[in-house]
Amino acid sequence: MIIASYDADVLEQAFGIDMSSVEGLGTGAGWGRVAPGVTSERHHHDETELFVVVSGTGEFVVDGATHPAAPGTVILFEPFETHVLTNTGEADLVFFTQYWRDAERAVTSAGNAERKGFGDRPVFVFSTPPTPNGDLHLGHLSGPYLGADAFTRFQRMNGAEAYHLTGSDDYQSYVVGAARAEDRTPADTAAHYSAEIAETLRLMDIPLDQYTVTDQDPAYREGLQDFFSKVVASGEVSVTEHDALFDAATGRYLYEVDVKGGCPGCGNGTSGNICEECGEPNTVADLAEPRSAAQAAPVRGTSARWTLPLHTFSGQVRDHHKLGRVPARLRELADRLFARPSLDIPITHPSEWGVEPREGDTEGQVIWVWPEMSYGFLHGIQSLGGRLGRDWRAAEPAADWKIVHFFGYDNSFYHSVLYPVLYKLAFPGWQPDIDYHVNEFYLLEGQKFSTSRRHAIWGKEILNPDTVDAVRFFLSATRPEGLRTNFQRAAYEKTLDDTLIGTWQAWLNDLGARVAKHHGGRAPDAGNWTPEHQAFLARLGARLTAVTGALSGDAFSLNQAAAELDGIVADTVRFARAEGLLTDTAGWENENRTAIALELAAARLLAHAATPVMPRFAARLAAALGTGDAPSAWPRTVELLTPGTEVALADAVFFTPTAAAADAGTAPLTDWLSATVRAALRLEGDEPIADRTLTQLAAGSLQAVTVQYQILDALDVDLSMDELLHGGTVAELAAVLADRAEPAAVAALTEGQH
Repeated sequence: MIIASYDADVLEQAFGIDMSSVEGLGTGAGWGRVAPGVTSERHHHDETELFVVVSGTGEFVVDGATHPAAPGTVILFEPFETHVLTNTGEADLVFFTQYWRDAERAVTSAGNAERKGFGDRPVFVFSTPPTPNGDLHLGHLSGPYLGADAFTRFQRMNGAEAYHLTGSDDYQSYVVGAARAEDRTPADTAAHYSAEIAETLRLMDIPLDQYTVTDQDPAYREGLQDFFSKVVASGEVSVTEHDALFDAATGRYLYEVDVKGGCPGCGNGTSGNICEECGEPNTVADLAEPRSAAQAAPVRGTSARWTLPLHTFSGQVRDHHKLGRVPARLRELADRLFARPSLDIPITHPSEWGVEPREGDTEGQVIWVWPEMSYGFLHGIQSLGGRLGRDWRAAEPAADWKIVHFFGYDNSFYHSVLYPVLYKLAFPGWQPDIDYHVNEFYLLEGQKFSTSRRHAIWGKEILNPDTVDAVRFFLSATRPEGLRTNFQRAAYEKTLDDTLIGTWQAWLNDLGARVAKHHGGRAPDAGNWTPEHQAFLARLGARLTAVTGALSGDAFSLNQAAAELDGIVADTVRFARAEGLLTDTAGWENENRTAIALELAAARLLAHAATPVMPRFAARLAAALGTGDAPSAWPRTVELLTPGTEVALADAVFFTPTAAAADAGTAPLTDWLSATVRAALRLEGDEPIADRTLTQLAAGSLQAVTVQYQILDALDVDLSMDELLHGGTVAELAAVLADRAEPAAVAALTEGQH
């Protein structure tokens, strides 16, 4: 027998409260005490843990949801559930706890999509407000904006109250630089490019729930000044004289866009105040060999600015980084920064463009736009709430707000180090619950996107209703999530022509043709199931699990999501090829209709799973499958299409080919191949040929062999039977022949047509 009694004299500090252990129970166990007004550290672990409240009152917060704690309350925490216990009463809150490891339970909890959801909490998903000194190019779009959009769509499909917010960061010094270059005012420049940015996001199928234009929002300036005054009132910032740089000719104060030099952290070339390479901030005065925009050496001096001694907050930043999703890349940056002996960050700068603090200590200065942005996020929530009739206040951020940030690595310091400190100063009682998603730089043909060098592909150059799905898929597949990646136009066109058109669309059209031929254009009911059928259903289930994980908050990766979507199609094409061997063989009708039913289930799954990544394609596919509007709920399992549903896949067009696939140079080959197919299949002279597959034209195996022989004899190109029957339309097959045949053979053949 084991008897253990609560003994306040043996308690020791653990997890921010007082704990003692109880030995011999076969599990970890102990007594705990939470003093009045005290909150335990927020934590999560792989053990299952049981709490029994013995005395006192308080509340548990479990994965953001609040539950009362009173004598007799028993609560079981699943592995990895984030939990906090607060004493809200006037006497000690005493509890008994047991905890143990269960490997299977831990794995199940780690993959539980419902546990990793946000419950009834509002979820505010922010993509970094773009600087309105130019429009958005593919480098911008591939990162925060596409990521935040897909994330928000997925969360909504899973029942979350999720909103996507951004805006234009009007008071950037880079707006002033663009205004000078374009000979207009900063306000006009910001307004012009803000509108252009909003239109590009619309073309990218990125709807926004809140788009804050900071220079045009009548409540923004006053709200920002209130926030800054709260930071000042903390007593942690002060007007301090520090080294600064000034233009040698004009005496103008230099920062950000107006000065360049060597980064004091990594030595690479950088602009003022932040290094894009290593992510570390600089104070401008510490740049190596600084140069002004005029390429002249600046003059050194001093300037008194409101300054934050950031180095004194290393513990608070580390505590914040233990709460939510903070990638190691960001935690490493913070540790690197706090290894410095000091880190004094000016949060105001001399400028005529921006919002001045109410405090009169720094006349002629404005609140630096990066600290300003920390308020801008809260203001966006308040503005959204005002339109929705929700009482969300920037001045009183709520404990149940879930905030998710998407940004590029060059903004990491601001989002994950500076902003948590500013929130701590302005709202000491608020513990912000923030997840961070960071992307690296996206290169263009091996070099950085550059507006000045005209090395960019602008969103408006490539986006339209016919291309947006292909662009979103390719950017998802290649966006720089952990490492820098590279956009290559040739690779994009190959993905469009070979993957999306040559494989996805070819399969869907072929499937539609087979449903029309064998089942009257309606989904068949499954018949007899073979072991291969069962294995394929399980495979689709595994794909659903994988793509769900790729789009979930903890492991969000559009790279992986795109790979899994393509995997659904690749798995199904392989399955269809194998099962198609007996399509026209008597005695296997029940098995054949099961195979078709499974292919339609795969198409249905693709429509649902592609919705966050390729919303237009998903809606068109759902309509062609007869399931109605765009999928709005995330699938929990793989489902067969309802038997009898009308299927309109055979002639559906989901993607438009690039110019190369429709090049006029293949027209003579298309004409020749169309005539060859027409003769082999004995079709009428007015029967459309070029835009249909051999399967859609009801070609049998013997007829396909005839076409195969004609191609080999005329062009010395050996197309496989699989390519002929599943490789696309006659026109697309002609494009393949144009690539593989000798030019002389093509010329001889096409000359013979005239």
